Amino acid sequence: MSRVLLALVLLVALGLAALTVLGKGWLVAPERAGRPQASAVPRKVVAEREARVRDAAVSLGVAEPKQILFGDLHVHTTFSADAFQMSLPMAGGDGAHPVADACDFARFCAGLDFWSINDHAITSTPRRWAETVDSMRQCDAVAGDPANPDVVPFLGWEWTQIGTTPANHYGHKNVVLRDLEQGRIPPRPIAAGPPPDTPALDDVVPSAVVMGLLALAERDAGGPAMARYVSETAGIPVCPSGRRVRDLPADCREQAATPAELFAKLDDWGHSALVIPHGTTWGMYTPPGSSWDKHLAPGQHDPGRQRLIEVFSGHGNSEEVRPWREVAFDESGRRSCPEPVEGFLPACWRAGEIIEARCTADGEPGEVCARRAENARRDWVDADRNSGLRTVPGTRPADWLDAGQCTDCFQPSFNYRPRSSVQYLMALRRQPSEGDPGTRFRFGFLASSDNHSARPGTGYKEVARREFTEARFGEFPGTPLGRGTHQEPRSVSQRSDADRSSLPVFAFWEGERAGSFFLNGGLTAVHAGGRSREAIWQALLRREVYGTSGPRILLWFDLLNAGEAPVPMGGEARMAEAPAFEVRAVGSFEQRPGCPSHSMDGLSPTRIERLCQDECYHPSDARRPITRIEIVRIRPQQSDDEDPVALVEDPWKVLPCADAGGCTVRFRDDDFAGAERDTVYYARAIEAPSPAVAADPLRCEHDESGRCVSVRPCFEADDDDDCLSETEERAWSSPIFVDWEG
Repeated sequence: MSRVLLALVLLVALGLAALTVLGKGWLVAPERAGRPQASAVPRKVVAEREARVRDAAVSLGVAEPKQILFGDLHVHTTFSADAFQMSLPMAGGDGAHPVADACDFARFCAGLDFWSINDHAITSTPRRWAETVDSMRQCDAVAGDPANPDVVPFLGWEWTQIGTTPANHYGHKNVVLRDLEQGRIPPRPIAAGPPPDTPALDDVVPSAVVMGLLALAERDAGGPAMARYVSETAGIPVCPSGRRVRDLPADCREQAATPAELFAKLDDWGHSALVIPHGTTWGMYTPPGSSWDKHLAPGQHDPGRQRLIEVFSGHGNSEEVRPWREVAFDESGRRSCPEPVEGFLPACWRAGEIIEARCTADGEPGEVCARRAENARRDWVDADRNSGLRTVPGTRPADWLDAGQCTDCFQPSFNYRPRSSVQYLMALRRQPSEGDPGTRFRFGFLASSDNHSARPGTGYKEVARREFTEARFGEFPGTPLGRGTHQEPRSVSQRSDADRSSLPVFAFWEGERAGSFFLNGGLTAVHAGGRSREAIWQALLRREVYGTSGPRILLWFDLLNAGEAPVPMGGEARMAEAPAFEVRAVGSFEQRPGCPSHSMDGLSPTRIERLCQDECYHPSDARRPITRIEIVRIRPQQSDDEDPVALVEDPWKVLPCADAGGCTVRFRDDDFAGAERDTVYYARAIEAPSPAVAADPLRCEHDESGRCVSVRPCFEADDDDDCLSETEERAWSSPIFVDWEG
């Protein structure tokens, strides 16, 4: 008997040892950053692009035009944890997309002039960062003459902060570095760390034995690779606090819990960097009721580094403010559920409707069902960590209809948060007080892709929804990594933390419904004095930039009468007279199918097929018409009791534009002198309607009153269905800031 027991013990020990080896990922090689395969774009091709922009500028009377260059300053590879998970076969992915893929895609698929890498710092490791730097340097090395390169790659990362409540949520920011040389970049990215009041990363990582079981169960679907990724990520200790950055160990994870800490660490490093907030209204992770007011607290905003903001991305539009609220607060800070208004159904209200309908179907009295509906609304608004979905057991995505969505916004982000919108924050001001001069945000506007498959600038064509967008995130809850405990529908609500321990974090965030809102993404355009790294960087610092929803619209916006020379977009002026402005815009080129010959020469057919999906930036000679120019006027707060929402006039002016070859419009603000207050102006150039991926993400059917009564969300579409709908693509200028001279 003792020999049998000993044999069993040995077998168990060997089994645990084998699972540990599997769970540590020691039997598979780690993912690598890779080496770009493409050489430089032929100089003739680059010169032709420059000539087309210059010819369009001259045709509109632009004197001595700067170059307009297009790029993407928000790109992830599968070094980012979410991107890595979605690349695995068990999640329906097609394998790794490393840094080298992003370089090749930017050059020959998207035809960009610049781009940046922005993998999540929280899952970076010393090896991944070192390989990222090396791959980016290789990408830069083949760009040709540094004064006139074909593409400029910028190094960076994403500071990914997620709060559990509006009070501790600051959101996501991309850090973009100017340089690539050793000694001019930090030795590691700076992460935000885990959300407040949640366990640290190494406390939530499953044990090696559990990961070994996953690796064994999913051995042909990426399980061993997942085990390797998790093991490497969790093996990096957090850097000790209270020490200067240059005194920290080389192999630790540097963290900053707030923007103020991030800016302090960047100051300590001393390297040239921009910090670009993004996804400010994206309600997948932003707690209901969040507002940008707290970002104006001393130290939480750095006007020297935080000069730009992402107004649009593949996660949707974050521009527009609305008067409605997704959750209300009384004077004591207690939350409540607001009633529906025209164009907006609060998700908390819909929670009550679902429970009340179930209760009625169960045959319960009306007063009982009404009480349960009220309780459901209360449970929803009390749910921290954005987990209101879990308060209504057993719902399907379609049950929520269009609740929580901005139904009259242009391609809005999911579960829209209007008081985190760009328009709202541009209307804020911290008032001066003793010892505090006060401040407000003076952001330039840009757009990006936020792509998670190493594909910068995917908005050049409205194709390949599953490959060019993050639509597959909607499939994540059905995968082995995202599947949680099944709930049966019940006619009573529950607290959101009732089954939290058994669920992965994405299960709280409505991944399936959110998967319908992912777009092909936007682009950043700069007015630069040349193609060099420094010329592009200086344009970014000047805020002489604009964003587009994907197409390469040409846009100029100038203040004409503030001095001897016009003040371009992003500029500032002090005036006492009525400011006069000029906007010029030219529509983007219609695209030919397939890829141009230089792309086919630059990449192998296999790489063209997998990376580019056989569709590249391939402009024809025909341009889309600009139909109108819209002007937005914002008058920032002069006192704390002014409602920022009421200070935004959108649109303030609408100026028609009927010429397919472009248009020029002029306008004045004759109210400026009489108002005696600082004013912000920016322009939108609107193209004629065209089909776009997920432009109508839920495809609602409406009743006679206009209420959405059923949906066909894009995430349910077949793999070959790009879920196309008509939209009006656009470009947003950076604002011009005109301060009252008095």
